[in-house]
Order: sequence, then C-alpha cells, then structure tokens
Amino acid sequence: MEQGSTTATAEAQASSTAQDASAKAAAAARGGFVFSEADEERRRGVRRMKRTATGLLILVALIYVAAKWAEHAGAGGWTGYVAAGAEAGMVGALADWFAVTALFRRPLGLPIPHTAIIPTKKDQLGVSLGEFVGENFLSADVVRTRLHALGIGGRLGAWLAEPAHADRVTAELATALRGALTILRDSDVQAIVGEAITRRAETAEIAPGIGKTLEKVVADGGHRRVVDLVCARAYDWLVTHAESVEAAVQGGAPGWTPRFVDRKVGDRVYKELLRFVQEMRDMPEHPARGAVDRFLADFAADLQSDTQTRARVERLKSEILQREEIQDVIASTWTAVRSMIISAAEDERSALRMRVRSSLMSLGARLATDGRLQDKVEGWIEGAMVYVVTTYRTEITSLITDTVAGWDAAHTSRKIEAHIGRDLQFIRINGTVVGALAGLVIYTLSRAFGA
Repeated sequence: MEQGSTTATAEAQASSTAQDASAKAAAAARGGFVFSEADEERRRGVRRMKRTATGLLILVALIYVAAKWAEHAGAGGWTGYVAAGAEAGMVGALADWFAVTALFRRPLGLPIPHTAIIPTKKDQLGVSLGEFVGENFLSADVVRTRLHALGIGGRLGAWLAEPAHADRVTAELATALRGALTILRDSDVQAIVGEAITRRAETAEIAPGIGKTLEKVVADGGHRRVVDLVCARAYDWLVTHAESVEAAVQGGAPGWTPRFVDRKVGDRVYKELLRFVQEMRDMPEHPARGAVDRFLADFAADLQSDTQTRARVERLKSEILQREEIQDVIASTWTAVRSMIISAAEDERSALRMRVRSSLMSLGARLATDGRLQDKVEGWIEGAMVYVVTTYRTEITSLITDTVAGWDAAHTSRKIEAHIGRDLQFIRINGTVVGALAGLVIYTLSRAFGA
C-alpha cells in the first residue's frame, strides 16, 4: 500500500515538473511572459468585473424595455423619464464597452479602423515609452538633481563609519582582489612586470643619481664605517692567511734569486702590508683614508658630470639587466608579491585588511562631517552618472524598445489587460451610470422647456 502511495506521489511530482517545463516553454514562445498565480487572480477579477458591467448593461436594457411597455400601457409620464435614462445608460455602456474592447482586440471581430490598439501599436508604444523614459528620467538635469537631493556623500560616510559596514566592504574588496589575482596568469603578468621594470631601468640614467648619493655619503662621512669594516676584515684576513701572502710574493720573484732571499722579501712585504692595514684600521686620519675620501669624491663628481664615466655606468647597467639571473629575479617578483597579497587578503587580522578597514572608517567619519568632502564626492558621483546616462542613453532606452518589440502581441494584450482591465471595467460601469443620469437630465430639460 505504501509502495503504491509513493509511486503515485512520484508520478504527481513528475507531472508537475512536466507542466512547469511546458509553461516555461510556452512563456518563451510568447516573448518571455509568464502568467503567475497573481496574474491569473487578476484575470479572474477582470472577468468578474466584465460580468458586472455586462449585467448592468442588461439591467438598463430590461429597464428600458419595461419602461417602454409601461408607457404604451398608459402607466403615466414617469415612464418617459425612466426610458430616457435607461436608453442613455445603454448608449453610454455600449460606447465605453467599444472603447475598452478596442484597446485590446477588435470589437466583435470586425476590422474597424483604430481598434486592437495595443496589439497593432505595440512596437510604437515601446518606442514612445523608451523616448519618454529617455527624455524625462535619463536627462542630465534630472539625474543630477535627483542624486544631489539624495545626499549620497553624507549617507555613504555615515554608513562607512559603522565598524560592521567597514568590515563588510573590506571583506568584499578582499574577495574581489583575491579573485582578480587568481584568474590572472602568472606568465603573462611576469612578462609585463619584467618588461616594465627593464624598460624603466633602461630609460632612466642612474649615474647622476648614484653620484649625488655618493657625494652626500662622503660629505656626511657615512662611508667611513665601510672603510673601518674593510680595514678590520683585511687585517683579520692577513693575520689568518700569512703563509698565503708570503707564498704569493715568493711566487712572483725572479727565478734567478736565491730562495732565502725570496723568503726574506716575502716576510718583509707581509709585515709591511700588515702594518699598513693596521695603521689604516687604527688611525682615522691616516693618509690612505684621505686618499680614499678624495677618490670617492672625485668618482661622485665624475658620475654626475663626466660623459665617459656616465656612459660606462650605463653600459654596465644594461649588461646587468640583460643577464638571465637578473631577469629571473625580476619575473619572480610578481610571484612573491602575488602570494603576499593573497595571504594578506585571506587573513582577517592581516595588516593589509586592518589598514583598509581603518582607512574606510576614517573616510566614512570625514564624509559624514566634512561638507566640502561631501560636495566633492557627490560631484564625482553626479558627473560619472551624468556621463553614463548621456553617453549610453540610447543603449539604455533600447532595452525597453527591444524588449517590447520581442513580446507577442496577443499575450502582451492579455498581460496588460490582467493588470488594468479591472479598472477599465469600472469605466463601463461609470459610463452606464453617467449616461443614464445625463439622459435623464436631458430628457427632463427637454420636457421642462416644452421640446
């Protein structure tokens, strides 16, 4: 029993799914319209109002017939008033029925000119609607006035000043940044970064800048610590490698000199070299240090003014940039930066996200209180929106005209009638009532003036 119930339920669901698919297919065929339950309820309301308006027409027709019968039966003068009112009510009802029906279809199927207005004039209505929206809603003055009235700057500032909102914007920016970095191909970006850095380095002459920097360093005595370090390390190296120095001196001696002489000369040279380096290390005013100062000062001046020196530096720079190792370092810069940014974007407590959050809250606080900043931001927004609206107005309004042009004429009429048809049926009812009253007034005035 339970199995049968389950099977029936499954069949019912399958049938419902098939009906939904059929309804969607039918909607696509009629230009994208889908008649929802609300639309069906509106159509039922329209049908009820049609029956009411038609019933009222039948009622006044019966009253007219009854009044005429009573008039011929000698019931009295009142029958003329009733008949006149009922007759005018029928005329009003029929006239409004014709007018309302002519909007959506041809009355009685007759090819009467200027009927079935919505189906036949659908595309023209779409164009007119698009022009109306473009002229009255998408004009520069309307957009600017409306945006200015909204006070976007102050509202945006107050919104951003809230910590929860700043957190939300920060999270969305982090997600967008992470997504953008993820979809980018590393090889493409590395090539662009490498080319940009290389081109920038090749076009910028570095010798004058290096010369100015070196000149300032020498003038401030900043190079002396380097000289101190070099002298100290040289002395330590000489102490450790005495045999190597002596062997190098002996190896450069002529072959005809006695070996004991070579050893004496090597030992003497080593001791003098060690003494010289020790004096340079321990004596800040050593003449050799002064020579280093003068050399560096002259070299700094040559870097700034000597053409040949600057040209040699540029050639050296080009040779270094063209080396494969340097290009690999430049290309790998993007990978390191990308990994660092993605890690910072994913970490809610990272310095990057905290700085962005703090900056957003600070900007919000300023926007909420600084009138000049509000005016500036609102001016940017208004200018951008006016540019978009005025530049792409045709594309925006074409959304309306193209959409209306793609609608099926018959179903467009049904859709519109479902939304406004009930009110239009009130026009028929009002036409019946007003016509009857007007007929009664006209008949009364005619009788009063003896017509």
